[in-house]
Amino acid sequence: MANQPTEVAVIGAGMVGAAIALGLAQHGFQVSVIEHAPPAEFDPASPPDVRISAISAASVALLKQLGVWDDILGMRAHAWRRLETWEWEASHVAFDASELKLPELGFMVENQVLQRALWQALAQHPCVTLHCPAALTRMHRRNDVHELTFEDGTLLETKLVIGADGANSRIREWAGIGIHAWNYQQSCLLISVRCATDPGDSTWQQFSPDGPRAFLPLYDNWASLVWYDKPARIRQLQSMSMEQLGREIALHFPRRVGNVTPQACGAFQLTRRHAL
Repeated sequence: MANQPTEVAVIGAGMVGAAIALGLAQHGFQVSVIEHAPPAEFDPASPPDVRISAISAASVALLKQLGVWDDILGMRAHAWRRLETWEWEASHVAFDASELKLPELGFMVENQVLQRALWQALAQHPCVTLHCPAALTRMHRRNDVHELTFEDGTLLETKLVIGADGANSRIREWAGIGIHAWNYQQSCLLISVRCATDPGDSTWQQFSPDGPRAFLPLYDNWASLVWYDKPARIRQLQSMSMEQLGREIALHFPRRVGNVTPQACGAFQLTRRHAL
């Protein structure tokens, strides 16, 4: 059983954990990253991940600073240059990159692409040690260090622990940090669709009494639809065949969505968590 020292241990290598770990390593800290499984290899022939992030120019600047933006562009990303939102036609708001003298407002990037680019950079950085696959069973504070115990009995000593292990964080629990949380009365359905025409570079959102409907343009003829509604309604939609879901989209999305064919979907409960 080895007792390994490190300056910072980051538990969880999702988008947030990986970005924090890479930034610290670039500032000269010795960082250990603990993750249960690496992200999948990128396959350019694969359909888009249902999880899409609309990242702003500030986020692009951060990813450039971390040295991963070119890798992301080398996989898949789609610029969006116009943002529209409305409830009634009389309350229509639009932002256009050209009016702001910007090349774009941001980019649509699949979460798995972001994770893969960050992971590759972590694997190549000399100040980063990857523990993967790995899982922890215990965290114990001794004087000014934290002692982390792995499932195989290995110990890791670190001055700082960063818990980036998700909503149900074990690190938060072991640290004795409580949460105040509740579920919103809405869930979200993300739908990957093929468009009959070029999806363009405009993203839009319409508010309805049941919840927003949004359109996120992606690469080639792909797009992502976001459907918010009551949890029971989202469960109903998720249980439908793609053909049935397509008919529901035609009935409940604005006409401007055009002719789209759903290919895959995933549902998520909306929950608010506040660490105390």
